[in-house]
This record gives sequence, structure tokens and C-alpha cells, in this order.
Amino acid sequence: MADLTDDIRSPNLLFIKGACFVIAGLLASAIILIKYPDVMLAFLLLCAVWCFARAYYFVFYVIEHYIDGKYRYRGIVSFVQYVLTGRGDTRKAGGNPREDASA
Repeated sequence: MADLTDDIRSPNLLFIKGACFVIAGLLASAIILIKYPDVMLAFLLLCAVWCFARAYYFVFYVIEHYIDGKYRYRGIVSFVQYVLTGRGDTRKAGGNPREDASA
């Protein structure tokens, strides 16, 4: 029997999980706009959601694929640790291939 702390590996469950996030976000946004109907609030809510989505994409994809190939995203806490420990200074851990090529 699988432990509750194991990663989800089923593609169907992953799609369901993603759909639940979309539904929860839409419901929360709808409730906010029903309670406070305002075009400016709708725009600011849309902008905030888009900016946070882009920031999250930066944290889990851009750093790993464009900045530091040795970094592996394991959650927000791992990213904070990565930043606080000198952005994973790869020169200490064997060198950065991008810097080595230019040297």
C-alpha cells in the first residue's frame, strides 16, 4: 500500500489535481468579484494571479534550465534555501559550464 506522503505518479490523478487548482482559483476569484464587483479589482486580481504564476515558473523552470543546471526544484522552501546559500554557487561544486566555456 502506498504511503500518503509518496508523490502522485498517476497521470489521471495529476490531471484531476490540476483541475482542482483551476476550479478553486476560479471559485475564489468569482467570490471576490461577486462580493466586490469592480473592474479595477478584477484587473488587479488578474494581474496578481498572472504575476505569481510567472514567478512560480521562474522558480521551478527557468533557474533549472537557463541559470543553474545543477539546481533541482523541490518546492518553495528549497528555492529559498538555494537563494540564501549563495544561489547555489556552482563554482564551489565543480564549476559552471557556461563560465568555464568563456574562460
